[in-house]
Amino acid sequence: QVQLEESGGGLVQPGGSLRLSCAASGSIFSVNYMGWYRQAPGQQRELVAVITNGGGTTHADSVKGRFTITRDNAGNTVYLQMNSLKPEDTAVYYCKLNYYNKYGLRNDVWGQGTQVTVSS
Repeated sequence: QVQLEESGGGLVQPGGSLRLSCAASGSIFSVNYMGWYRQAPGQQRELVAVITNGGGTTHADSVKGRFTITRDNAGNTVYLQMNSLKPEDTAVYYCKLNYYNKYGLRNDVWGQGTQVTVSS
């Protein structure tokens, strides 16, 4: 069974920084991509940033220049460095893993979510 363990959320003042981590474990044959999504109260879940197995990255326009997604060398842990945080960044942040299992089947797994609150 594949699991994601997230950490790093919390309360921060506007202009501050946080770093989120997400570690994947279990029967993963190969990672296709990992990413971060967020959902604010009353809103739909939205893409924040993703990183592919090849190292390519995509960041939402709303976070470009402020957030950066990276991964470790093994490719099973991703990080989201969040700088210059704004109140509108307040949301539950979810890690997502898209991977292939040993049967060649593609799967999605979501983390449990971590709360990020930006407030003075």
